[in-house]
Amino acid sequence: MGLKLLAVGDMHLGRQPSRLPQALISEAQDLGPAGAWRRLVNLAIDQQVHVVALAGDVVERDEDYFEAYRDLSQGIDRLTDAGITVVGIAGNHDVHVLPRLAKQLPNFHLLGPNGTWEAFPIDAAGEQLTLHGWSFQQKQVTRSPLQGQQFTRHPGANIGLLHCDRDNAASVYAPVMSEELANAGLDAWLLGHIHKPDALSINTPSGYLGCLSGVDAGEAGHRGPWLYTIQGGQISSIEQWLFSPLWWQPIDLDLTDLDTAETARDRLLDNLRAFDQDMLASMTSVAGGAIHRPPRAVAIRLRLTGTTQLGQQVEQRFNNEGYETLHMGNSQTSYHIERCINTTRASIALDVLALRTDPAGLLARRLLDLETPSTERARALIAGGRTKLEDIRGASRWSQLEQEVLTDNDVIDWLSAAGHQLLLTMLAQQEQSHS
Repeated sequence: MGLKLLAVGDMHLGRQPSRLPQALISEAQDLGPAGAWRRLVNLAIDQQVHVVALAGDVVERDEDYFEAYRDLSQGIDRLTDAGITVVGIAGNHDVHVLPRLAKQLPNFHLLGPNGTWEAFPIDAAGEQLTLHGWSFQQKQVTRSPLQGQQFTRHPGANIGLLHCDRDNAASVYAPVMSEELANAGLDAWLLGHIHKPDALSINTPSGYLGCLSGVDAGEAGHRGPWLYTIQGGQISSIEQWLFSPLWWQPIDLDLTDLDTAETARDRLLDNLRAFDQDMLASMTSVAGGAIHRPPRAVAIRLRLTGTTQLGQQVEQRFNNEGYETLHMGNSQTSYHIERCINTTRASIALDVLALRTDPAGLLARRLLDLETPSTERARALIAGGRTKLEDIRGASRWSQLEQEVLTDNDVIDWLSAAGHQLLLTMLAQQEQSHS
């Protein structure tokens, strides 16, 4: 059986999911982090977990004290009554509120509250485990918590619990280098702060756990805690439990050859039925006894693609539908559009338009330039577009969202989609002025 450690990433109790349809507004509490925490408690008890470890940012902000107290205390009491130990550390979001809560929750063990490393030994299921934890003392920490730290190994498995910014030396959120983690002499590191999980496995047991449940489109995909099993004094298995009540899912809808804007809904419903079937199939085929549960709702970030003259009409139609429930899957999962983004390209003869000397002709020539990215003019367009996009991504309001590396193809797609939509608008205005 072994010792079961359930590792939980950023929970952010107090946050509410955004842009829900009217039918789900009353369920906002159950669809957010609080609902995910309740699901976790139920499953941890059912699966006879021995330890639940929280890797910081358990609470969103100081103002969420009373709400977090209610949710945490109820869950921790239930876990403790079932014989499950609950430990955690403070991150940059809950640097003040979590220590206050810990004083009111005697069954919750906050590690390293004084900014010093604390070892917490656990004996269960005939195994020994020591968690080494460190908590934020202030919202900004510019020095690595591992600098000058020497860990003393204890019998059995030794695992670190840390909220940090990995491989970003300029960060003010406890910057730590991968080399420091690898050389610390522990068996694994359970990291908080970045909401996108790493691909954790027996071969790569250290990394970001990801957030417990996504609350906006920047946290798309499956989410959930990680179960570490300790046998024979070492980590024997790692598996992720996927049970978030709300998933954020990007979906592309190709509008090529679409007859009318009205039929776009039928095409989307076909895609949603296929997605729902695939989701159920993936959950029934999970190996190793991992816990996978379908979500209560899926919020779709819909991207319209393909070549069509109907892109703007379809975008307007979907965005005006008030985020209503579009589909109820076989899993009893509710599907709704959180936002619709039009990246279609119109069927425009760019080579003909490029012969004109007006602004529409100039724009057509620039769009043709993008079709040959290796040319000097295309490189200049891509460089300018990249600068603009990076400025937008660098704004403080987007700092907590997951961001992939911006490739040249990403920039080209953005410039091309925006250019085609602008060209359609320009041509429509010219036609109106001549009528």
